[in-house]
Amino acid sequence: MVTSELLYLALLGAVSLERLAELFISRRNARRAFARGGVEVGQGHFRAMALMHTAFLAACALEVLLLRRPFPGLLGFAALGLALLAQAMRYWVIATLGEQWNVRIIVVPGDAPVSGGPYRYLRHPNYAAVIVEIAALPLVHGAWLTALVFSALNAIVLSVRIRAEEAALGPAYAARMGGLPRLVPARRAPPERRAAP
Repeated sequence: MVTSELLYLALLGAVSLERLAELFISRRNARRAFARGGVEVGQGHFRAMALMHTAFLAACALEVLLLRRPFPGLLGFAALGLALLAQAMRYWVIATLGEQWNVRIIVVPGDAPVSGGPYRYLRHPNYAAVIVEIAALPLVHGAWLTALVFSALNAIVLSVRIRAEEAALGPAYAARMGGLPRLVPARRAPPERRAAP
């Protein structure tokens, strides 16, 4: 096993540990949300999503080791940079949402939609980060097949999850956040200037 493969496996291990930490935070927040009358929706697709994310990390390692994918040089470093940016976005989302952040869809009646932090620009910045990560993390060590397959699977899962989440959040969410793009930031039109008198 070459040094780059060992480093890549260490990176995947670090990501896996980070995901376990996120699950701990999510379960704590879920308990608090349920104590405040929170209602969970989307349980049907949650298991498929969790399985996909677990299989994704395993596939990253297996493709590199079994198919002997070489480290792709500059492409690998660029992919690593994107993966780190995606992780930074996840942390920004978690910090912004606070106790409202969860890997499950749990809606607490009366909670106002969060519109600060990255939610000033996107309706679903966390999912945007996931899209980038699933495309970039395999390419750090040339696992292009994993990047393609799991990007397609993730698109299917997110199409279901986003619809379920937006429906559960209801009209208050639609009124406050409906004007923002879902996943890709859009350039805002500059404010109109009044003509000089």
